[in-house]
Amino acid sequence: MTERLIKPVGRGFLFLDSHPAGCERLVQDLTAQVEARTADQNPVALVIGSSSGYGLAATIAGLARYGINGVGVSFEKAATARRTASAGWYRTAATAQYAEQNGRKFHFLNADAFADTTKDDVLDLVEREFGGVDYLVYSVAAPRRVDPRTGTTYQSALKTIGAPYTTKSIAFEDGNPVLTEASLDVATDDEIAETVQVMGGEDWTRWVDALTERKLVNDGFSTVALTYIGSELTGPIYRQGSIGAAKAHLEQTAKTLSERDGVRAFTSVNGAAVTQASSAIPGIGLYVSLLHKVLGEKMQTPIQQSIALWDQLTGETAPDLDEDGRLRLDRWELDPAVQDAVKQQWDAVTQDNIATVADAAWFHSEVRRLYGFDVDGVDYDQPTEVDVEWPAKA
Repeated sequence: MTERLIKPVGRGFLFLDSHPAGCERLVQDLTAQVEARTADQNPVALVIGSSSGYGLAATIAGLARYGINGVGVSFEKAATARRTASAGWYRTAATAQYAEQNGRKFHFLNADAFADTTKDDVLDLVEREFGGVDYLVYSVAAPRRVDPRTGTTYQSALKTIGAPYTTKSIAFEDGNPVLTEASLDVATDDEIAETVQVMGGEDWTRWVDALTERKLVNDGFSTVALTYIGSELTGPIYRQGSIGAAKAHLEQTAKTLSERDGVRAFTSVNGAAVTQASSAIPGIGLYVSLLHKVLGEKMQTPIQQSIALWDQLTGETAPDLDEDGRLRLDRWELDPAVQDAVKQQWDAVTQDNIATVADAAWFHSEVRRLYGFDVDGVDYDQPTEVDVEWPAKA
């Protein structure tokens, strides 16, 4: 047993430690927001990237709403003598506890989702425990990927395509918002290609290949990979940049996979949110702060969107598809009236008024919550146990 007093220490939007009790309470709060439906279905699901962001939300929504069984895969760090475990480690432990308490047979593997050995381990577990899979949710955000078949390491690049770009951005000094500028260089063709290798659809395809080759795809099998389009304000850095090229490849992959017999494949276009991945992208933090200022409680959270995703995947509600066959969970964000209001705030924001024009305090708190801080009901003046075991695998 190793109890420590944990305080938020870090640089920018990255913290050195995570708060175990805060992460556990956050998962409890998320499960409480989900209304159960048709619990007798209990489909089998694989969630690749189940410990954070939309992957975590999809796991929790599936467990709480439809009683999914299955496997979640993520890559997290255990506690050391100097540091706590990663936030995703603690969130996974809390999610596993919730699944067990509610009679769900859901296993969690801490492994590299890109590795063929991980796929073999997961499919061995699926074959032994469930016999097949109904849903595969793919939500992987990684800075690099090692192709296990060639040994090549690919590195993603956060750069523009065509011309450099400078954008407004937000930072914090002693908790106070600071308006900054961030400039991005133009990606080379090789950098774009490597970003596609990391964040595009190749690994998603390999997961589907592995399932179908071993005949572990149940009748009516559906798979979905999560993507983002976003605002014109963030377009030059995101959708029209190197990351956008990877997202376009992901969306094309869905069309290719859907041509196979027995496979329904979609991309789900989710709305903006504060995640560990998105907070590192210049301009996104300011944009999300302004979006929340405009929408307030009408801004849909990842858990709300994940509930809608499961409802559409299971047929509880009709799929909301666009002309390209993508599931659209972001219409609330891209509503023209909302975007016009956000653009007005974007144009108006200055260092003098950023604290009021943008919802900077909310954004700062949401970033801290990613690491288990600023969670209601947690006494941060008390020591907490940091040595939390990873959920046991069957």
